[in-house]
Amino acid sequence: MTRKAPARFLEFFAGGGMARLGLGEGWTCAFANDFDPVKAATYRANFADAGEHFHQGDVWAIQAADLPTADLAWASSPCQDFSLAGARAGLSGGRSSAFFGFWKLIQALSVEGRAPHTLVVENVVGLLTSHEGRDFTALCQALADEGYRFGALEIDAARFTPQSRPRVFVVATRAAAGALAGPSAFQTKAVKAAYDRLPAALQADWIWWGLQAPPARNTDLAAMLEPDAAVGWNTPEQTRTLLALMAPAHRTAVETRLAQGQRAVGSVFKRMRGGEQRAEVRFDGLAGCLRTPRGGSSRQTLLVIDQGQVRSRLISPREGARLMGLPDRYTLPGSQTAGLHVIGDGVALPVVRWLAERLLDPLVDSKSASLAAE
Repeated sequence: MTRKAPARFLEFFAGGGMARLGLGEGWTCAFANDFDPVKAATYRANFADAGEHFHQGDVWAIQAADLPTADLAWASSPCQDFSLAGARAGLSGGRSSAFFGFWKLIQALSVEGRAPHTLVVENVVGLLTSHEGRDFTALCQALADEGYRFGALEIDAARFTPQSRPRVFVVATRAAAGALAGPSAFQTKAVKAAYDRLPAALQADWIWWGLQAPPARNTDLAAMLEPDAAVGWNTPEQTRTLLALMAPAHRTAVETRLAQGQRAVGSVFKRMRGGEQRAEVRFDGLAGCLRTPRGGSSRQTLLVIDQGQVRSRLISPREGARLMGLPDRYTLPGSQTAGLHVIGDGVALPVVRWLAERLLDPLVDSKSASLAAE
């Protein structure tokens, strides 16, 4: 069926509005919120209608009366407590407990008979295993208690853009799944293990979303970068220090590409291995997962081998934005730290678009058709 008007959605923990951009023109943002002032300013800078629907503040301070009726609610709640790099506090953690601020609004809308019929909860893969799976079970139980059926997909942005960024997308709905259920490459081993840990009553509410995989990606990290002359580089001494932090296998990878005499671009992360700081490089055409620059060490470094030289530099916010699928017209904060803060906490646009076109759009259309038939 042809949709008469764009579907309406609510975006919680909206950040810089990346889920909104990913959903595309077939969707209208009826309400968005974020607590962070830098992200809020970035959202306003990129959406002329932000004054009509954007609410800056704690999700716990929002009331159901503040929310318009919508078809979809999207929640990319703070992920640090689910991340392998975080404290793994789970849903009871200070950051991830923000999820329950969102959830109390869905419950209130349900009481009023106007809860969105479809929800998306996006988070790091650690959500599936946090507290031996108890947090994921708690999430599924909350969804089931409000009449939603649900399923999870693990999607790595690397299928769409040259950045390794695996994320879990829990899609819950009160609409009929119909032909949207089936096998999928995104039903990973981790997703299947999470399902197996659920009690039988929740397994009965599970939907195996049949989201197809995209065509093979045809871009690599090098295609996302600024011209060499347009960026600042580390000093030779800084690059030598970086190389000295590499284990033999990683240093050999560098030496091999030097000997080949061709241009090669790698991404480097500093990590603690056995109590020692190590620099690890990858030359597979992918950036590592972009992160917020908290503490300084998580900012990604680029290693460029060309004409017999090895040079290094930090990735720029604009390059990070491209790796998230953002167009160059997207307005970033003025400082590099703020720009990487917004980008590192975002969701990759091409992933959202693929999910929308092949799952969320059909769910909205099937619900509209069902209501028209009543």
